Amino acid sequence: MRLKHDQRSVNTAAPAPARPGRPLALVGVSLAVAVLTGGLAVAASAHLGIRLRDPDGFLGPSYVRLPALVLLFLVVDLLPRAVLRARAARAAGRSAQEAVAGAVRERLTASRLAYVAAGLLTFYVTYVGYRNLKSYLPFLRPELYDAELMRLDDALLPGSWTGPAPLLHALLGTTVSAQLLSVVYVFFLFFVPVSLVFALVWARDPRRGYWYVSALCLNWALGTASYYLLPALGPIYADPAAYADLPATEVSALQESLMTSRVIVLADPFGTDRIHGIAAFASLHVSIVLTAALVAHAMRLWKPLRVAMWCFVALTAVATIYFGWHYLLDLVGAVVIAAASVWIGAWGTGAWRRPVTGPPAGPGVASTAEATAEAAGTTGATPAAVPALPRRRWGRRPAVLTSAEGRDRV
Repeated sequence: MRLKHDQRSVNTAAPAPARPGRPLALVGVSLAVAVLTGGLAVAASAHLGIRLRDPDGFLGPSYVRLPALVLLFLVVDLLPRAVLRARAARAAGRSAQEAVAGAVRERLTASRLAYVAAGLLTFYVTYVGYRNLKSYLPFLRPELYDAELMRLDDALLPGSWTGPAPLLHALLGTTVSAQLLSVVYVFFLFFVPVSLVFALVWARDPRRGYWYVSALCLNWALGTASYYLLPALGPIYADPAAYADLPATEVSALQESLMTSRVIVLADPFGTDRIHGIAAFASLHVSIVLTAALVAHAMRLWKPLRVAMWCFVALTAVATIYFGWHYLLDLVGAVVIAAASVWIGAWGTGAWRRPVTGPPAGPGVASTAEATAEAAGTTGATPAAVPALPRRRWGRRPAVLTSAEGRDRV
């Protein structure tokens, strides 16, 4: 008698090839946010008569440093693979040059590079729109709510304290703690571009990489909306006397630079190349770091990395209050923005569904299994039989992995 479901036939069947991705579905969220944020910045620029400006960081313009980081990550990704395959080929008496060429063909496919470029472009447009809209804030929403936010902080911490910052100064001190928290806060400027490129270049499943890219873009967009919803400068600018005991740090230099830029922009918004960059509610430092921690936790990344990310979140939140960047309500807004960005990004890119084994393969692009077989000199061999992979739930590891997926996880 013939069984309808023969377990042996399931276990001996060849694994199904990776499903091709849908480029628009992956890029859709970040692209929509980029178009919206960039379009609003262009409209505000036309309304105010102030030209758009490219926000240059201390690491150089974004359109220079982001491609440079991509190139570096691609080299770091490709070089060890090429070396290992060359050694294995020599040991097997085969051509090392062919093995290295196979690694290059596998890692530097046109579809993979196109996905990385699209992610960088949508992020860059969103970020430029965000920075310019933030710079237009004093002209479109000149009123400030610092007094109300300071009273709320005092109400949340009643007693002899005049807010959370003096309490942290008394508990942590204002010497070594100030220097350490300054390093934590400034590290954020490195963290954002590095984590962005890391997600785009090293994520095996393109949906996961674009999940993080989409979440970052949503952070910038929702953060901009929060600035216009409740404009404020922050405690350090509203009550500088409360922070007079803090020593000179990289953070204090940054705060002085931002206030100088604000004064120059308000005095001559049409003739200066500076950008106004002060806004308290909500804290995007905290929301973006929290977003990265939530995505890393949901993806079940390396445990020490996840622990480090949560420590980074806690220290960043403390640093923002300690140095007077934000009020307590700003942290609440950061949590809301991070949670919304992670959820919308996961929904839009389908990140919680069963992972694919790599970027969508275009015509003439070898699959991961084919490239591995080529490097091992076993092209045409029948792939090993493996059990079927159960449907993946967000944040849970599947009980069984296909050979290709197991190799990509290592």
